[in-house]
Amino acid sequence: MLSLLTAKGVMMSKKIQLDVVSDVVCPWCIIGYKNLQKAIEELGVEKQIELQWQPFELNPNMPAEGQNLREHVAEKYGSSLEESNQARINIAQRGAEVGFTFNFFEDMKIVNTRDAHILLEYAYEKGKQTELKLALFSAAFTDQKDVSNREILLAEIAKIGLDSGEASARLTTQGYVDQVVDHERYWQGLGISAVPTVVFNRQSALSGAQPVEAYKQVITELLTEG
Repeated sequence: MLSLLTAKGVMMSKKIQLDVVSDVVCPWCIIGYKNLQKAIEELGVEKQIELQWQPFELNPNMPAEGQNLREHVAEKYGSSLEESNQARINIAQRGAEVGFTFNFFEDMKIVNTRDAHILLEYAYEKGKQTELKLALFSAAFTDQKDVSNREILLAEIAKIGLDSGEASARLTTQGYVDQVVDHERYWQGLGISAVPTVVFNRQSALSGAQPVEAYKQVITELLTEG
């Protein structure tokens, strides 16, 4: 009993830094996050977690007009129409399982997300990064919005109570653009080449949308280690 109480005390006093490397147009990123969130809630360690979203652009060279999602997937992965349809069904089912709605549509585009990442850095400074990240996931996948459109991005900023004028200035300031690029290069330099990737205390990582139990195992080990 004494050792159990000691272990519980250690868990309640430790902190874990979680860096979630992701892109707002990555469907598996929201699925992975929902599982991570559930793991944290089931362990009851919300106060021990310090989470920060880190930028990763799936398509950093995507032009402003974007590209039809089916065409993009076919070019990038060689997927057939049938495979594309099945992938959408699978993702939608996985989303439903974690309480997220995917509304794929025929003219859906893959877009450039650098502006979104600039605003996520801004939201982090204001203590609302996760709120904005989840809003952008919903905008892109549920509400069928173009998250490369600055008007749409600034509308999402306003919805969460941040200053859209201040945010807009960030988008046209080269220093903030460079900051995002530097952060992306940092994580890529550590070997991260796929998203989502959850980095624990900047020491270990899990890539892909892992199940709840996988996240729980790592978090528990970190909180109870000596």
